[in-house]
Amino acid sequence: MFKLVKIAVRNLLRYKRRTLLTSSLIAVGVTFVLVFVSSSSAFKNLMISQITDSMLGHIQVHKQGYMASIDSLPLTLNLSPKNMKKLEKAINSAPGIEAFSPRIKFAGMFSNFMETTNIRINGVYPDKETAVAPLLPGRVKEGDKIIKKNEIFIPELLAKGMKVKLGDTIVIIATNRDGSVNGKQFKVGAVIESVTGPGGRDGYMHIDDAKELLRMEQLEISEIAIRLSDFDKLHNVRAGLMSALSEETNKAGKPIFDVRTWEDLSPFYNVARMIDIMTFFIKLMLIAIVLISVMNVMIMAIFERIREIGTMAAIGTKPGKILFLFLIEGFFLGVFGTIVGIIFTSLATYAINAVGVSFNFGRQVGLVLSPRLEMGQILLISGIVIVVSVLAALQPAFKASRMEPINALRHV
Repeated sequence: MFKLVKIAVRNLLRYKRRTLLTSSLIAVGVTFVLVFVSSSSAFKNLMISQITDSMLGHIQVHKQGYMASIDSLPLTLNLSPKNMKKLEKAINSAPGIEAFSPRIKFAGMFSNFMETTNIRINGVYPDKETAVAPLLPGRVKEGDKIIKKNEIFIPELLAKGMKVKLGDTIVIIATNRDGSVNGKQFKVGAVIESVTGPGGRDGYMHIDDAKELLRMEQLEISEIAIRLSDFDKLHNVRAGLMSALSEETNKAGKPIFDVRTWEDLSPFYNVARMIDIMTFFIKLMLIAIVLISVMNVMIMAIFERIREIGTMAAIGTKPGKILFLFLIEGFFLGVFGTIVGIIFTSLATYAINAVGVSFNFGRQVGLVLSPRLEMGQILLISGIVIVVSVLAALQPAFKASRMEPINALRHV
């Protein structure tokens, strides 16, 4: 075994130019794939973080049927105090949940006493909302970062359109679940940066103000937003929560609660899936590059070493050892190319992070891309390259091991 390894290494070093070119091609392929994978993964994770940590949360729980009518933000499908007690008990007993925030969501009219427009309101507990959406305070462009009673956070888009400034008094008019109309004056406590999507017109107020504005006798919640301690366990936590709530049914025997992840709530999930598909096809391209490169060099090696192979067979070397010799050469080509590729990738990602590549995404400005090499991706790409290198050497190696010694020795 050790002798075969020494012979394989010697053969690769004997044809230095060809070995270097083949390994370089593999290294370039590995570098481009790992840089793309790390950059696209960093972009995807950054976007997910911006969406979930600014507004959505990782998981949301609603009353069954609420999501089908979410465009109108129906107050008739809010969670009752009884439902809330059961839900909070399930959340508190579920592992992996870091924080949760009850919200009252409703549509209203925004008036500056001269003009009126529509607005979506989130009534929240400030401390709980910040725990679930830690990027919310960072969205404040002007004003206090803490939501206070009798104050409202309005989106930048609305502030510019209605010519409303920090400290101005405005009126919010809303219709409660019984159809009664009520209005309440608020002071503009902050102007917040709008986010991409339907959250671009979302304002925030204290949940007690929302309850008063909607004339609720008892607090009824539109949704519970949940933040996880480990985002990678998103689907496990959702499954556990659904299992804990599965026994809670209405009179018709249907489940009361509807548990959804951010993937069900944001259109960006389709973009994230496209990134994953693109990454998959880039990996296929890498496989093709390695396969063609290694197979080509092994075929050339066999063609140039026919008499050598014949001599090995003539002195009694078994076909299996000849086969294994060429497989070892393919293996070392893959290993060397992969190591060089990982080194190049480390330098490239370091350069990208040092330069600080920034970009804008919708209304989110100055986002900085920070790619990093993940051990899982390195091991996966390395494994693919090495396995494909060995498989590419298999057919030429099999051909070499089946050569007749007499015919091989006659070859000129």
